[in-house]
Amino acid sequence: MCYRSQMRKLLLLLVLSCSIGFLAPVHAQFIQQRFLPANGERGTTGDTQAYPLVQINKKLLRLAPGARIYDQGNRTIVHGHLPTGVEVFYAKEQSGSVQRIYILTEQEIVRLKQAGKR
Repeated sequence: MCYRSQMRKLLLLLVLSCSIGFLAPVHAQFIQQRFLPANGERGTTGDTQAYPLVQINKKLLRLAPGARIYDQGNRTIVHGHLPTGVEVFYAKEQSGSVQRIYILTEQEIVRLKQAGKR
């Protein structure tokens, strides 16, 4: 009898420790902070998004070959899914083409305002 109860407790402990081990990385994803490029600029997307051009702050900018667009969850999205009227942070390469676009979260907007990137 004692052996069975010890085995049940051990099995329960094993199941709980495994489930916590699987949940920890998922929790860490939601609290992870993105690091935006230091040479970036802040802007708002417009309604003209004719590939390879993107409208930011009423200016048409060209996307660089291999440009990446990241949503608020830091997942890459295709050019056609870039929403209109959202706050973004973008970085250009030396030729002036846009290399990275980050759709900003509310926390990132506050952080950028505090850093003086209006």
